Amino acid sequence: MTMADHCAVMALWREVPGLTLRDADGPEAVARYLARNPGLSAVAVLDGSLVGCILCGHDGRRGYLQHLAVHPDHRRQGIAKALIQRCLARLQEVGIYKSHVDVLVDNAAGMQYWEGLGWQRRSDILRYSFVSGGGENA
Repeated sequence: MTMADHCAVMALWREVPGLTLRDADGPEAVARYLARNPGLSAVAVLDGSLVGCILCGHDGRRGYLQHLAVHPDHRRQGIAKALIQRCLARLQEVGIYKSHVDVLVDNAAGMQYWEGLGWQRRSDILRYSFVSGGGENA
């Protein structure tokens, strides 16, 4: 994924139920994310059209997969799984062997998907967030 993909990625994200967009998904923030995590995020292109994408990064210890999306017309073809496998392989190349994904509590389809791939739902932690600036939708 490069910044040249950002407009098409945003259009795809807007079509995917269960995916929440924030100000941090704008071009400046995504450019920072891609620069900080070079070569980790990916898009899937079919016949010249972007049909899938995933953000992937790490903090030096753990990997993070975010905003996995496949256009509804192209689901159940292995695109999401291929994007995930690519991310995990790239993370392993840089020494990251454990990764996390956040799923909103009302996204039952998302939870079922990740659990179906063997990802373990955590019940021992809660995530807390703090917005230090930029507004409610940071």
